[in-house]
Amino acid sequence: MSEPALSRTPSPGAGSLDDAPASPASVRSRASLLKRLADVVCLPASRVNAFERAMTADLLIEVLREAAPEERAKVARRLANLADIPSALARMLLRDDISVAGALLENCPSLGDADLIDCALFSDMDHRRMIAQRRGVGETVADVLVQQREDPVIEALLRNDLARLSHGAIEMIVASSRENLRHASLLLKRQELRPSHAYIVFWWADADSRRAILQRFAVSREVLQDAVSDVFSMAAEEGWRDPLTRKALQFIERRQRNRSAIARSRFGSLDEAVQEAERGLSRELTEEISYLSGIKPMTGAKILTDTGGESLAILCKATGLPRAAVRSLWRGLRRPETDAAGNISPALERVLTVFDSIAVDRAQTVLRYWNWALSSALTPNLVRAIREGEEAAVDSFSTPQRAAMLALGRDFGR
Repeated sequence: MSEPALSRTPSPGAGSLDDAPASPASVRSRASLLKRLADVVCLPASRVNAFERAMTADLLIEVLREAAPEERAKVARRLANLADIPSALARMLLRDDISVAGALLENCPSLGDADLIDCALFSDMDHRRMIAQRRGVGETVADVLVQQREDPVIEALLRNDLARLSHGAIEMIVASSRENLRHASLLLKRQELRPSHAYIVFWWADADSRRAILQRFAVSREVLQDAVSDVFSMAAEEGWRDPLTRKALQFIERRQRNRSAIARSRFGSLDEAVQEAERGLSRELTEEISYLSGIKPMTGAKILTDTGGESLAILCKATGLPRAAVRSLWRGLRRPETDAAGNISPALERVLTVFDSIAVDRAQTVLRYWNWALSSALTPNLVRAIREGEEAAVDSFSTPQRAAMLALGRDFGR
């Protein structure tokens, strides 16, 4: 009877298996070894206990470290359908080249958040993009992906309807949408987007995105008005002493124009101020129109310098101004009313369409959100953060403060 094959191998003194040169036979044996080890790892719990699986996984990891990429890819494909991949083995393969890791990222539903986060942190953009495309990406994983600020990864995440985005992730994407307008259009399709986010994106969004924002987020305040109708009389009896109550009720109330400002103004009404603006807008007149409209000068300046012009329609509709007031402000800003053929300019026509299509109450909601977000929150800390570009530190600020930081960051940097 012939001796077993291993008994005929040379002794360590004469040369061991570790010293044997590679040959086609050894390559075939390695392929078989990798397959058998992977098979053991894939055995059900009824066939192999946890310690045996862990031991086999450790051995498989050691072999894979020196294996060729195509061999590692073959093992990854073998393990992709496994319901419980040993964590150390999964992380090793996920950190590998995308040709290896891709099999797991694309086909393995059982990868945990910890494994995916490890892959996102210690691999490259191709890995992160594949993670962003996975079904059911959770908020924690999405946060890590967004923090890398890679446009292809963010776009893949936004297109993934089954991904869940945290409030913080949405805010980071809102900030990035200033530089990448594709992010803005994709953001508008996300259910996680809140009005505070949408009204910030409005300032740098294109015409189609602006129309979508107004259609979706310009909501009525009737529910709030009914809910707090008796609080107005309470606050009035107290002399409006509580600043928090006064601020909230100013957002909710139906009246937009500032009666106190009108009483102190050299103009008899907001309408008269807008008529004078038709001859040309100055800084002083912009501030006066802002006060008469019940908004802060910073909000008014943002509206009147808006290149798109839709915000002019919002201002006029919210304050009860007639349609002609839009044209008056348009002329005051020295913007063309007609094109070369003598027809109304597309930009002015678009703005007038916004005026015609939005209800007064809904326009007031938009205007007051802008005023709340862009002015009332400008504390010294926030101004410093805007100037220094500290958009990453938004968690220390309130919702209106974060809105002001994102919307006015460039203005304060000038």
